[in-house]
Amino acid sequence: MARRKLKDRMVRKITRIGGYSLGITLPIDMVQELGWREKQKVTVTKIGRKIIIRDWS
Repeated sequence: MARRKLKDRMVRKITRIGGYSLGITLPIDMVQELGWREKQKVTVTKIGRKIIIRDWS
């Protein structure tokens, strides 16, 4: 399997999870850089047309 170009690795799809939720995967290198881990709680805030994801603590 060929690796995606760097610019293409930041493009993500919104996928359906169950009946009423949607999800987006995060690039693993960004998650590791932030020191986040699987099942970590985060907050999601909408500011204008942007979404901000932050550590819950």
